Amino acid sequence: MPQPPTTITDELGIALSNLADSATGVLTPTLRLGVTGLSRAGKTIFITSLIHNLLTQGRLPGFSPLAEGRFIGAKLAEYPDATIPRFAYEQHMAALTGRPATWPESTRRISQLRIVLKFQSAKWWAGFSGPATLNLDIVDYPGEWLLDLPLLGKSFAEWSAEALERARQPGHADEAATFLAELDSTDVLKDASDLSAEHLASAFTTYLRRSREHGALSTLPPGRFLLPGDLEGSPALTFAPLPRPSQPIRGNSLYAMLENRYEAYKAQVIRPFFRDHFARLDRQVVLVDTLRALNTGPAAVADLETALTSVLACFRQGEANPLLRPFSRRIDRILFAATKADHVHHTSHDRLEAILNRLVGNASKRARFAGAETKSLALAAIRATSEGTIREQGETLPTLIGTPQAGEELDGTTYDGKTEIALFPGDLPERPDSLFENGQPVALNFLRFTPPQKLETNADGEVVLPHIRFDRALDYLIGDWMA
Repeated sequence: MPQPPTTITDELGIALSNLADSATGVLTPTLRLGVTGLSRAGKTIFITSLIHNLLTQGRLPGFSPLAEGRFIGAKLAEYPDATIPRFAYEQHMAALTGRPATWPESTRRISQLRIVLKFQSAKWWAGFSGPATLNLDIVDYPGEWLLDLPLLGKSFAEWSAEALERARQPGHADEAATFLAELDSTDVLKDASDLSAEHLASAFTTYLRRSREHGALSTLPPGRFLLPGDLEGSPALTFAPLPRPSQPIRGNSLYAMLENRYEAYKAQVIRPFFRDHFARLDRQVVLVDTLRALNTGPAAVADLETALTSVLACFRQGEANPLLRPFSRRIDRILFAATKADHVHHTSHDRLEAILNRLVGNASKRARFAGAETKSLALAAIRATSEGTIREQGETLPTLIGTPQAGEELDGTTYDGKTEIALFPGDLPERPDSLFENGQPVALNFLRFTPPQKLETNADGEVVLPHIRFDRALDYLIGDWMA
């Protein structure tokens, strides 16, 4: 699938925005890092950990500027675009360090934050120029919004045909029943009315939400129906897929109204998001809740692969050209991160990475062909468990030690959010292809855990956030810019 189509006006706007960024960064270069992932993938946790570790120079042995003693420090700075909400770093840290510690609220709208990094370059001429600085601009946005990008290349009739075909598949019978019943009782050629449009849009949105609860992702566009942000209640979100009638379509019909609203959604919501934010990124992190899909079942795994392939085809990816960068940005590195690696034993981390590689295989090939680098990594931006062993029936089993969140259930037990347990999480398959070949579910004991309730502090009294392989992710994303 090609990248979303852009008009000459779009490309001019993108070039002018990039030129403005370059003009303000003559003395201090700016790296724009996009962080996304579908619902519950851990975007907020990832960004909070990234900022905190840079500000406090956390335990990051795999982050080369720090490991080599060249990283001098970091500070938060005013973001140049005053129209974009600021990422609520301080509030998120307050939640993680509270009593009790809680996970911060998830991403529901776009937000940004700038952190200025000072370091000593490793290049030979650095001794003459002194310390260098880098503006790291972090752009956080809901992954569900990414699912909308392929819609830019589809007409209302094309999108409707695909959406209705998925809704009528046997696997979606329960979720889509109410919407399909509402659709069957609607004459799409009757005179347009807001009430009819609202009924259809409400039933369609309920279907999308139920699909998400059961692990479906490719069925979800339009993404703003799930996370509307500032558009909640807007007519821009009041449409639904309709079968194309065989009779002529009148301009005042319900079909024409919903078709017009779909096109307005593309023009007024999706296109500005792509133009103003997505098309101006240098690096991209794609967080994937692989374990949740595995725990849901084979259909969810296959659906996740479809969604990731569709979304990643929209990235403006390719090798960065320093001469063209003032006008045109390209994503030259993409990190695919399987989050919640602390929910499986460390002996399964390599298997988790292998499964992620299988899921994003097609997207990775396309990115590399375009000239971008890709990397897959299993990580936990904030580690919520420790490891131990238990003896069961004469066998020693590796375990996770942590506190399940209140309401989590396993083997008939419902946890209260206060009780620490030792859990054997199960093993991931050695061969990722087995997940797609035989369609057998993975037997995992999957629970959501509370954040660590007792955090260590460093010599300056600042809390240390435990993690798994987060330093490797940081080094891949920005280490070369601080070389």
